[in-house]
Amino acid sequence: MVLIDTSVLSLILRRDKSDEHTEEFITLLTENRAFIIGPIRQELLSGISDERQFHLLKDKLKAIPEVPITSDDYERAASFFNICRKKGVQGSHVDFLICAVAYHNNMAIYTLDKDFFNFKKCIDIQLHL
Repeated sequence: MVLIDTSVLSLILRRDKSDEHTEEFITLLTENRAFIIGPIRQELLSGISDERQFHLLKDKLKAIPEVPITSDDYERAASFFNICRKKGVQGSHVDFLICAVAYHNNMAIYTLDKDFFNFKKCIDIQLHL
């Protein structure tokens, strides 16, 4: 199972033609191994001023199953944030929530965001390469 980060989906949605990330995402989705969390859905939909485009994207995103977030995930995200911060590694609260949900559900994270490679040096997460 793979948690798809905003960076991957954003890149795929902006491209007119297929690339290796698009192909990998399609493979994961076809194999029922691609998932997102609500905050990723929110990030992707935020800032779309055209209502028609907003609804088109909202409908497209419904094809990607969503992993529920638990109280334990939020607490683990805070712990991951604190561990990384003590080691001088900074990140957003959403990024650490992604790490926590992936950790809790034994998922790899598919991302293009270099911050996750720094997180991996401090916390036990898997990256989908």
